Amino acid sequence: MKKTYIMKTVCAVGLTAACAWGLAGCSSDDNASSGTGGVAGTVNGVEIAEDTITNYIQGVREQLGADDEDSWGTWLSQNDYTPASVREEVFNSYAQRELLKEGVEEKGITVESSEIDEQIDKVKANYDTDEKWQAALDQAGMTEDSYRAEIEQKLKENKLYASFASDEDPSDADMLQYAQMYATAYDGSKRSSHILFNSDDEATAQEVLDKLNSGELDFVDAVKEYSQDPGSVERDGDVGWNNPSNLAKEYKDGLEPLEKGQLSGLVTTQFGIHIIKCTDVYKAPEEVTSLDQIPEEWISVIASSLKSTKQQEAYKKWLDETTEAADIKINDMPQGLPYDVDMSKYPAPNADSGATDGTQEGSTDGAEGGEAADGASADGTDAPASEDQAATDGADSSEGNADAAAGDNASEQPAEAA
Repeated sequence: MKKTYIMKTVCAVGLTAACAWGLAGCSSDDNASSGTGGVAGTVNGVEIAEDTITNYIQGVREQLGADDEDSWGTWLSQNDYTPASVREEVFNSYAQRELLKEGVEEKGITVESSEIDEQIDKVKANYDTDEKWQAALDQAGMTEDSYRAEIEQKLKENKLYASFASDEDPSDADMLQYAQMYATAYDGSKRSSHILFNSDDEATAQEVLDKLNSGELDFVDAVKEYSQDPGSVERDGDVGWNNPSNLAKEYKDGLEPLEKGQLSGLVTTQFGIHIIKCTDVYKAPEEVTSLDQIPEEWISVIASSLKSTKQQEAYKKWLDETTEAADIKINDMPQGLPYDVDMSKYPAPNADSGATDGTQEGSTDGAEGGEAADGASADGTDAPASEDQAATDGADSSEGNADAAAGDNASEQPAEAA
């Protein structure tokens, strides 16, 4: 299968809060409207309609603002595409989607109606009225039933991916190897605690800061009395290390100049006003020979990351083998498709023009990735989105690296909103 850069693009050009395979402004089988007819190809005998491919590509054009021939031809040229290669890429994504359906059926994976309801309710919560929700569905060319079917399949694919998880703990050798990388990458990392005040309570924050600096008030006592962050209050204000983390930029900037034991001034983020105390600074040893040489908090992150990587590898192996064994046939591109343009009018840009190569950055090999329902993953090993994400975005999530694995602690930190 060919690269699937366009499948990433479609979910990165300003989708609504209900962005998923169906509500991405891209057509599903139920809303074929261009009427080109015919069959684009087959996957193990299952036909993929030409209209399905056409309507998806037309949806991409709409999102890109490339409705007219010139803007579409220019975009194709700048991204090293032709109408035929776009068609092939979208077909490959639908082909993989069909293989995932088969995998779900083979494993007997099911989801409860209540699980689907929960995801749809989360999306609908983004709309003030039923009328606005219906308008979003109409704009995507879907009904609630067809969207429900998409969510059901997405949740099944998440469970399919989860089935490749292993209960086996990473080996000591792998843990140590990863710890050595951590020590180098996070040398100089800082741990901090904070006191959080409401954004309209600067007077109190300044008063507390003055008392802390004069020694009149103990930091932990101040946390318990004043902090508006209940999660960190239970830990005497501790928010962990700045690496890996999703701390707000302003918070990180306020922490950066502090040495161990020092206090910041008042630091304002979208969460309120912070007084930050640097509680530790990590100095990496010249050689890491034991896990005891890195902070304990990082060890669980490393273990989680290694297990995620192993799960991704198992899933990728299955998907590679399934794709290799599948009978996938794509028919010749018919004449008269609405997205077909004469590319001789749109010469490829010079190599130094900064154009995006559709087969390079951000691309995903359809035979290698975890493009569960939409092919929107950033690389070939990304996993399907979590159940909480399934209904709200069309992009996949792997947690296959240290920063992503640290997400379990993100809700407890003054995190930068995604």
